[in-house]
Amino acid sequence: MLQAPSLGKLARIRHGFFTRSGGVSRGVYATLNGGVGSSDAPDHVAENRARMAAALGVQPERLLTPYQIHSPDVVVADEPWTPEARPRADAIVTRVARLAIGVSTADCGPLLLADAEAGVIGAAHAGWRGALTGVIEAVVAAMEKLGAERGHIVAALGPAIRQPNYEVGPEFVARFVAADADNTRFFVASERAGHAMFDLAGYIADRIQRAGIVQFEDLALCTFAEPERFFSYRRTTKQGEPDYGRHINAIALAE
Repeated sequence: MLQAPSLGKLARIRHGFFTRSGGVSRGVYATLNGGVGSSDAPDHVAENRARMAAALGVQPERLLTPYQIHSPDVVVADEPWTPEARPRADAIVTRVARLAIGVSTADCGPLLLADAEAGVIGAAHAGWRGALTGVIEAVVAAMEKLGAERGHIVAALGPAIRQPNYEVGPEFVARFVAADADNTRFFVASERAGHAMFDLAGYIADRIQRAGIVQFEDLALCTFAEPERFFSYRRTTKQGEPDYGRHINAIALAE
């Protein structure tokens, strides 16, 4: 797994942006697929998630991810839930020790957040839709309700698709510009007429800054560009593969 130095130095905080290596899945899911929503063998996904939970110092049933819907919705985790009872949301916050909270990604931006002084952590799935509609601001606000302070929150962005590989159509650009004319700075012209390359990571960083988070780190890694290391929805689509693996990005409070 990959770690952000800014989070790694915090007391009681355990975290990981897991790559596609170190699991038991095969084929397009090789090897550390954590996506319960994929068509991978359920026992393989369960074993992969158990390995990730162990790396975070929690029991398998205490590694929690939501049923993601590309929304700004946040849930508070107080105790484990079953895979069948996953809440529909795109961010989780908690102050419960030895409860790992995470999100799954395969190009979207995974954000892990912590206020170590308050003992409050968060995880957010920041795809373009969630970021545009406010999931970043929502997860910060939810952390504050649990006792965190914005000035103490450390946030890290893990592997995500980067601008050189993220081509979008004119309707996509129009939606962002309609929300804020200044958003034009996150687009550069594509080789295809009418299309553009979108800087998702830059947009996330801007929303983080606007939310009052000053301690922010970007791992600056591209899921699309490194097929041996990362799963990528967009790369899978371009290659005509039937499905794709999902990364788990998670954070936990130690006792």
